[in-house]
Amino acid sequence: MSDIRLRRSELAVPASNTKMIKKSAESEADLVFLDLEDAVAPPLKEEARKNVIEGLKTLEWGDTLRAVRVNSADTQWAADDVIEVVTNAHEHLDIIIIPKPYAPRDIWFFDTLLDQLEMKLGLEPKIKFEALIEESKALACVEEIAACSPRLEALILGFGDLAASLGIRVGHASGDDAYPGDLWHAARARMIAACRANDIDAIDGPYAMFNNPDGYRQQCNWSSSMGAVGKWCIHPSQIEIANDVFAPTEKEIAIAKAQVDAYLKSAEGGEGAGSTGGMLVDAATLRLFQPVLDRARATGRLKD
Repeated sequence: MSDIRLRRSELAVPASNTKMIKKSAESEADLVFLDLEDAVAPPLKEEARKNVIEGLKTLEWGDTLRAVRVNSADTQWAADDVIEVVTNAHEHLDIIIIPKPYAPRDIWFFDTLLDQLEMKLGLEPKIKFEALIEESKALACVEEIAACSPRLEALILGFGDLAASLGIRVGHASGDDAYPGDLWHAARARMIAACRANDIDAIDGPYAMFNNPDGYRQQCNWSSSMGAVGKWCIHPSQIEIANDVFAPTEKEIAIAKAQVDAYLKSAEGGEGAGSTGGMLVDAATLRLFQPVLDRARATGRLKD
């Protein structure tokens, strides 16, 4: 059985909307996060915590990872978000998503707070972190952030706030004046490299035009090709697309099986390299293609 923790689709749900919370528990998303940050107006934030606790404790979530996005470390709500939710629903919570870190110190704030809570409540340390890279200062030190905490399991590229932080002129250019290529390629590549170097997951951020499934699929394909393992969903209609794109295709699985089998056969024969279909197979082949088979098993697309 694979120990891969799937994050193909991460569904955002406003913590102030109890109907959406209930529906999200019935979705096919790999991860659902109840959002106490941007999706909740300031006057409603404290009340929304009750919805989070109630939803986590009373709904049937199945295999879905249960997460909450708290408010950032520089706000008046951050500490109480963690204290109230963890104290009252720790058994039903897998992930805390940390928004707007500027540097490792912002991750350490939540790390230390959670350490203290677990000691106070006598809990085993099972709750993990995901963090958003959505500030220029964070992108400038993403390697340090990716390495800063053993609780950190994933980084997410947050396009909206990052665009504002970088001063990107959204809507300024069109046609021949548009930027020639993927505006987010460099940020994606840097974050994904930082994640891979620290053995954590890279998650692509939201796609705002939820009525454009083709555009969403294209963005999934681009980020998946670069090494991301999932993408945010701001609407339930995006879940199926993300789950599909971030799982290996039948063709990929067939190629991976042929490559891995050829390498194992050559290794059993005492050879360090072999060939299949006119292609060299060696130790690097195993590194390239064994993860494809592992992920295929985790997503149910390969049965042994």
